[in-house]
Amino acid sequence: MTQLTYDLHIHSCLSPCGDNDMTPANIAGMAAVKGLDVIAVTDHNSCRNCAPAMKMAEEYGVIALPGMELCTEEEVHVVCLFPDLQAALDFDAYVYDKMLKIPNKEKIFGEQLLYNDMDEIIGKEPNLLLCNTSIGFDEVYALTEERGGIMIPAHVDKTTNSLIANLGFIPPDSQFTCAEIKNLSKKEELLRQHVYLNQCRIISNSDAHYLEHINEPEHRIEVSGTSASEIIKALKIKA
Repeated sequence: MTQLTYDLHIHSCLSPCGDNDMTPANIAGMAAVKGLDVIAVTDHNSCRNCAPAMKMAEEYGVIALPGMELCTEEEVHVVCLFPDLQAALDFDAYVYDKMLKIPNKEKIFGEQLLYNDMDEIIGKEPNLLLCNTSIGFDEVYALTEERGGIMIPAHVDKTTNSLIANLGFIPPDSQFTCAEIKNLSKKEELLRQHVYLNQCRIISNSDAHYLEHINEPEHRIEVSGTSASEIIKALKIKA
């Protein structure tokens, strides 16, 4: 078994709230400088900066999983990770079709920059990626599973855009096996209040929108292999 340091919730400059310095190369470089083994670029409702992020990460010797921070119909944020780029882009196309099409106002929300494998700007996403989709929270498990991925309710300890804050409870028929807590000092309280979480692997990510906010190498996951599939498999098993 191998221990990997991780940060699996990072926004690139494609997210309107992400700093423009969050280019794929800069993210990969900062992860390498900090000593992270595995990262995931998870932009709001999009996987389209994952390809350059994965390429740049490989050059820096960092493992990068393709992912997305999905906003559900209930405005619950869910980190979705995939074993390969094809699965991620297939999910991306599905989500884009279900997303509200509201033109982005750059002066209010920020630019949504698309990059190529040379870390060059190749365009902008015209529709606001911060919008919710018509995908219900109860649909996400099947959508990610059928693509070999995993759903991870994001920052469940936050008072906005989290499963607990927006729904008020964890649906008893939920199927997710991993949850993200931003502030781990709240973990024991959350486990007491929400019994479902006791059967889940609990992870903590940065949700970084700025380079300096990417996690230090303090959180680890034990894996039997370093492929994206093996990492996802490990995330599905309670620690």
